[in-house]
Amino acid sequence: MKKRDAKLRRMAPIETPTDLGSQATKDISAALNLLLADFFALYLKTKNFHWHVSGPHFRDYHLLLDEQADQLYATTDPIAERVRKLGGTTLRSIGQISRFQRVADNDADYVTPSDMLAELREDNQQLAARMRQAHHVCDGHGDVATASLIEVWIDEAERRVWFLYEAGRR
Repeated sequence: MKKRDAKLRRMAPIETPTDLGSQATKDISAALNLLLADFFALYLKTKNFHWHVSGPHFRDYHLLLDEQADQLYATTDPIAERVRKLGGTTLRSIGQISRFQRVADNDADYVTPSDMLAELREDNQQLAARMRQAHHVCDGHGDVATASLIEVWIDEAERRVWFLYEAGRR
């Protein structure tokens, strides 16, 4: 490939046409990219706890956390694709995820199973609240399609909170 061709490819816009307007694309894409970073961070945290859970309820917690991690990961592609459908650009690296994520990492050598469940419950509650904020951004721009997707993701987050709460009850 010639140098000039490579330069043109790097500069080629990847805009997707939308009737929502450029400000809507900018605002909604920004809100979704923050959510995308949070979903990736929460996915990895959930997998971390899944890999390291121990104790008398190991099997139940291990399976619950695996199921929840799968659900979180499954949501990442629809979020990113929605950004692209709107004409925006999405996250490109682990570095961007780490800069945008609002979910705190947990690098502790050992976390009790009850603390794992409580921490993930809180993270999922915060994620639901952040999705509601993103929903307001969508409402402000008349983006009913993204708002509709977010409503489903909020319901899924609330279900994760419920399961984590019930699993962690004494």
